[in-house]
Amino acid sequence: MLIAPRYFRKALGILGFAMLAACTTEVEMVGDVPATEIVEGYGVLEDGEYTLPPIPPEYLQGVNRRAVVEYNGPERAGTIVIDPHAKLLYFVEEDGMARRYAIAVGRQGARMRRPSIIQLKREWPGWTPTANMLRRQPEVYGAFAQGVEGGLASPLGARGLYLFQNGRDTHFRIHGTNDLPSIGNSGSAGCIRMFNHDIIDLYPRVPNGTRVVVRTKSASVELEGEELANRGAILEPNIVDPDLIYGTDDDAEDEGVAAVDDTDA
Repeated sequence: MLIAPRYFRKALGILGFAMLAACTTEVEMVGDVPATEIVEGYGVLEDGEYTLPPIPPEYLQGVNRRAVVEYNGPERAGTIVIDPHAKLLYFVEEDGMARRYAIAVGRQGARMRRPSIIQLKREWPGWTPTANMLRRQPEVYGAFAQGVEGGLASPLGARGLYLFQNGRDTHFRIHGTNDLPSIGNSGSAGCIRMFNHDIIDLYPRVPNGTRVVVRTKSASVELEGEELANRGAILEPNIVDPDLIYGTDDDAEDEGVAAVDDTDA
C-alpha cells in the first residue's frame, strides 16, 4: 500500500476542507450573472432613472463584444458603417481605427441600401408600431397599437438614432434592444439593433449630421471574409406577452416596466 508522506496528507486535508467550503459558498449573483463572470463594460449600468442589468457572457463571445480595431474600409473618420451581412457596425475614428459593435438586422434594416445621416437622437425613446407593421404582422404588433413609452420595456431600448435622407425620415433606426439572443442574427422585424450597453457607448460619439453607409455583400466578403460575412441565423419574431409591457404604475415603479397610456409614444 502506498503511504503518502505526513506533510502531503496534511496538505490534502487542507485542500479537501477548502474544496468543501467552496462547494458550500453561495455564488454572488448580479441579476442573472455570477459576479465573477461579468464582462468588463457590460456590467450593471446606471443610466439616469434606469438601471440596466449585466449582459450574460454567453452573448458576448467573439465579435459580439465591442472593441477598438484597425479599420480597413475606405470610409473616413466620423462615419458609421453598417455591415448587415456580418452583423457589425463600425464607427470610424482617426488613425485607421474604428469602434466595432455587434448588431441584429431586422427586415427593415436589411432593406437599407443608400447612405443617410443621423438627424434625430433620443434617449430612452418610446415606440409605436407603424400601420404597415400592424397590417403585415397583426399577431406580433396588434396588442401594442397604442404604443410603448420610453423605458426598460421599450423595444427601442436605451437610445435611438433616426436616419434621414435629404431631410426626409427613412424610418430606419439604430437603437437598443432587450432581445439579447438576436444580436449577431437576423430577425423578421426591426431595424438595426444593438445591446443597450453598446448603443449607450456609441450615442455620445455620433452628433446629428453623422453619415451612415451600408456595406454590400461583396464588400463584406472582401473585408470580413466569407464566414463572417454569412454569420447568424434568421430568427422568428419574439412575440411578447403584452402583460409584460403594460402594467400598473406600481408595476412600472417596482419592476422597471414602462406603464403606457393611450397616446403615441
